[in-house]
Amino acid sequence: MNEPADQVLPRHRGTAFVLLLSIFVVATCGLVYELVAGTLSSYLLGDSVTQFSIVIGLFLTAMGLGSWLSRCCVRNLAAWFVGVEIGVGIFGGTVALVGFSTFALTELFLPILVAQVVVIGTLVGLEIPLVIRLLRELETLRVTVARVLSVDYVGAFAASIVFPFVLLPHMGLVRAALLAGLTNVLVGLVLLHWLRDVIGRAVRPMAWLGGAAAVVLVVLSVTAGGLTDWMEDRIYQDEIIFARNSAVQRVIVTRWKDDFRLYLNGHLQFSSVDEYRYHEALVMPVMAAASRRDRVLVLGGGDGMVVREVLRHPGVQSVDLVDLDPMVTNLFRDHALLARLNDHSLVDPRVSIHNQDARKFLEGTHDAWDVVIMDLPDPSEASLGKLYAKSFFSLVGKHLAEGGAMSSQATSPFRAREAFWCIVHSAEAARWGLEDRMRLSVRAYHTVVPTFGTWGFLVATTRPVDVAGLKPLVTGRYLNAELWPTLFRFPTDMAEVATPVSDLDDPVVCRLYRDGYHEYLE
Repeated sequence: MNEPADQVLPRHRGTAFVLLLSIFVVATCGLVYELVAGTLSSYLLGDSVTQFSIVIGLFLTAMGLGSWLSRCCVRNLAAWFVGVEIGVGIFGGTVALVGFSTFALTELFLPILVAQVVVIGTLVGLEIPLVIRLLRELETLRVTVARVLSVDYVGAFAASIVFPFVLLPHMGLVRAALLAGLTNVLVGLVLLHWLRDVIGRAVRPMAWLGGAAAVVLVVLSVTAGGLTDWMEDRIYQDEIIFARNSAVQRVIVTRWKDDFRLYLNGHLQFSSVDEYRYHEALVMPVMAAASRRDRVLVLGGGDGMVVREVLRHPGVQSVDLVDLDPMVTNLFRDHALLARLNDHSLVDPRVSIHNQDARKFLEGTHDAWDVVIMDLPDPSEASLGKLYAKSFFSLVGKHLAEGGAMSSQATSPFRAREAFWCIVHSAEAARWGLEDRMRLSVRAYHTVVPTFGTWGFLVATTRPVDVAGLKPLVTGRYLNAELWPTLFRFPTDMAEVATPVSDLDDPVVCRLYRDGYHEYLE
């Protein structure tokens, strides 16, 4: 049964075009809001798979709610549509700003983010049913549905390209959301003007609302840099000397007196007060265990600290540093204060920097190295868990020269005991060569880094080596010959436990890592 029409849209092609254009903008901006919310949640809470899954699920559910609620809009559909457009611009445009503020100032970040996603998703869900009902006056339902949905999907595709390659790296989360919100509001004002004769008396108050919203969003866009700096100052407390979004992550460096700290997506990577303990422990055993040290490959470690320790050893002729993010390697190569931390290792003529994914780099070369050092992030999510999979250790093994050795950080054996031993067992399970005859001889060890607590590592060789019985080739600020044997002794509460092996199709190390840290924090 058809509902009575209370209005007649202007019957020319321009009306349909304007409405379809608005749907394109709605779809583009709607997905931008969804991506902003998911990225913000990942930045602040970690575990991007979980955060994006929750945000996408909530957003789609809210869109369904909005579509269902559209049945309540009976009169003056054009006014409803314009009002929803302006409302989406207001709530969506401020999603990142409100999210950062609540995280910095309150303990209510998660419930407020959920409320934002539900409100924005509901408003976005209202729009397509309303525009279909409006266009039905100008075209058949068959044509209307086909055109509206096709434009909607194209708009979503546009957002999926523009957000990661343009908006996020060049504008940041806050400005990206504000720009999308301003676009939504401006489209609403254009529709308000185009359909003013149909909307009637509601034109004036809606024009005032839309105009005020546009002004506020413009002002917030202009001041977004200062607002973001203020909020991050509240979050990180120390002076922020560098804060920028790369195509990969949010990079922040803080300073308090002589303590420089690097944060990637909100996660602390090192403190200059004690980072040498970690990097000496990661580098010195593997350099001693290798038969030769002519060619060294470093996976991760874009800050240059591992390279610094490698270059302290005699016989090193070349170092290949593979790090995904050029912003990090450029920062620690060119920034005077930060380059001093790594002894300007990244400008050493023996060092070559490759900004690409570690797995893709190894898969794309037949080269072999005497030493491979993995300074990669913890396996907190599936995209990182692949770097601790049996298959990845096998890939690394294929690129070890005869008598070669590799080492890897392996998270905390105290806070995430099962995850640590899972990484060790995954390395032990690695096989390659003819009939998979080649394998690694693996030895686990640990040390104390005051900033992080007890931290674990593994060293592996292509031939059996008593690494604990070796002596360091150089004397470190922390690690010396007397301390060396103690690294390989584990107390009872960190001793080896049985674990499954992690691999690409079942990155069990990620679950063990999350479970370990959750249990520790509780």
